[in-house]
Amino acid sequence: MRRVSREDSVKRATASIVAAALAMSAGAAMAQSKPPLKLGGILDMSGLYADITGSGSETAAKMAVEDFGGEVLGRKVEIVAADHLNKADLAASIARDMLDNQGVEMLYDVAASATALAAGEIAKARNKIVMYSGPASIRLSNEACGPYTVHYSYDTFAQANVTGLATVKSGFETWFFLTADYAFGQDLEKDTSNVVVKAGGKVLGSVKHPLNTSDFSSFLLQAQSSKAKVVGLANAGGDTINAIKQAAEFGLTRSGGQKLSPLLAFVTDIDSVGLETAQGLLLAEAFYWDLNDDTRAFSKRFMERVKRPPTAAQASVYSSVLHYLKAVKAAGTTDAAAVMKVMKETPVNDMFARNGKIRDDGRMVHDMYLFEVKKPSESKTRWDYYKLLATIPGNEAFQPLEASRCPLVKK
Repeated sequence: MRRVSREDSVKRATASIVAAALAMSAGAAMAQSKPPLKLGGILDMSGLYADITGSGSETAAKMAVEDFGGEVLGRKVEIVAADHLNKADLAASIARDMLDNQGVEMLYDVAASATALAAGEIAKARNKIVMYSGPASIRLSNEACGPYTVHYSYDTFAQANVTGLATVKSGFETWFFLTADYAFGQDLEKDTSNVVVKAGGKVLGSVKHPLNTSDFSSFLLQAQSSKAKVVGLANAGGDTINAIKQAAEFGLTRSGGQKLSPLLAFVTDIDSVGLETAQGLLLAEAFYWDLNDDTRAFSKRFMERVKRPPTAAQASVYSSVLHYLKAVKAAGTTDAAAVMKVMKETPVNDMFARNGKIRDDGRMVHDMYLFEVKKPSESKTRWDYYKLLATIPGNEAFQPLEASRCPLVKK
């Protein structure tokens, strides 16, 4: 039997170490050679929804990537974003370029409903996942649903269901609507009207206004002359802010005795309006920064970067991007069908939602909250604006699955 010399043993050990090092080096080089996994945000960076989504949504997406670890399946994760200028045709063009030329695998946020409906069709045609956070139109999980679409945060049905029902139950049973004249506003008015009538209330009329309206005087005069107890604002962002401010100047809520109900408003809107004017408003929200320890911890980190707390849309972006990346890792692939399967099978448990569930129609069902805006005397610091009145379970807040008009839902 041949004896192995000490010198031979050393040589063999050295060779093994070198081989292992070469293998690791080759593996690292292969990982580096893989293209990055790009996630694309189509956002309102400069318009009336910029505070709600905008650069804050991009920051939230980047935070999710960082918290996940920065890479998945050996690929570095990159966040890209573009400004759709609130133009549906531009949103579709951006989506097409991202998916066809930039190598983007998933679209996130896609702020505003008309732009989301346009970009969503591009994603569906290419079998790519799109996760909506900013847009609210119920059509996104009804007629415009797809096998790879997820409506993540709020929608017009839930906003109407939570705010409208609570207001009618409080004795404010006659309504008049100021409605943004595009998909989101029309759906919000329709869904709220249904809730009001079903609860025993009555809609006395409505008036439609152009997107990004600066002068609401003529619309507010019509609302005032209607004598409705509630003026429902079926709009959002800068339109909601302007309507609330000008309603206060008109004395609509004080001398007129009418109640203003913004049907989709955010903490940033309340900050812009001011508590003196906004106090007493009832709001339905999917997220509030000061709700619990988890929301406060996330919001503190977000505020260090953005200098204001996250809106529900921005918090939703963080949660949706993180949920997507976890599903990619679990599925071992970026294939849309495989990733969607995992996302639908896996509950969402984070600072945004507890036991959230993505249904067959793409609706992510989670708790919603009814808040009342505090009086100035009740607020301790800036951004301390809400009092929690009720927590509405997701299965009560959102449209029932059996009522869905999504073609994917089996009847």
